[in-house]
Amino acid sequence: MDRKVVLVTGASKGIGAAIVRKMASLDYNVVINYLTSEKEALSLQKELEEKYGVSVFLLQADVSSEIEVKEMVDSILEHFSKIDVLINNAALCQDNYYNEKSSFEFQKVVNTNLVGPFLTSKYVGRQMILQKGGVIINLSSTNGIDTEEVYSMDYDASKAGVISLTKNYAKALAPYVRVNAVAPGWTSTEAVMEMNPHYLKEEEKKVLLERFAKPEEIANVVAFLASEEASYVNGATIRVDGGLK
Repeated sequence: MDRKVVLVTGASKGIGAAIVRKMASLDYNVVINYLTSEKEALSLQKELEEKYGVSVFLLQADVSSEIEVKEMVDSILEHFSKIDVLINNAALCQDNYYNEKSSFEFQKVVNTNLVGPFLTSKYVGRQMILQKGGVIINLSSTNGIDTEEVYSMDYDASKAGVISLTKNYAKALAPYVRVNAVAPGWTSTEAVMEMNPHYLKEEEKKVLLERFAKPEEIANVVAFLASEEASYVNGATIRVDGGLK
């Protein structure tokens, strides 16, 4: 069987790992991109190959580096000959108050969260045009819509930029490639659950469902957008936040 191929950036942990598991369960061959979490990536590769029998390709690359992104895409095409779905999940968050942020810190967040999706979409998009088909899904955030917390203004700005980038790439790659975004709210990832319990409890009260999302619930929406069931959804941003008050 000629399985479809999906590339997920920042895929070794959290929402990225949940997306990889979901796509593998749907019989996709998977490319797991990671930057530093090699141990987790190797463990995930073994799990998916044993559980689903799909081909899993690991690639270390910094998505903010144009050279590394180009080399990553070239390696995938050499290995699989195609990329059917790109999911831009890699992200960085370095919260601190605005007058304590350096320009280096601000730029590092924007480079990962916004320049990264620009670069991966640029090089993968070229291949999808040649294939005359493909899907790109960007992970934004409700922070990119609501911008509630000043300590995450760099993260918020980058995620707002992702929504704009999504609309522009939907135009640039039409009619062959659909480009959409998902904007998760609070999600129970490993990183989030390490935060102050009292603060998290207060944040839960702001959600109509009175809980945070499971990573799998975000992955389900991503998988929908990648599927033919979403064949007429393009340039859209879908909030997945449990109903923020």
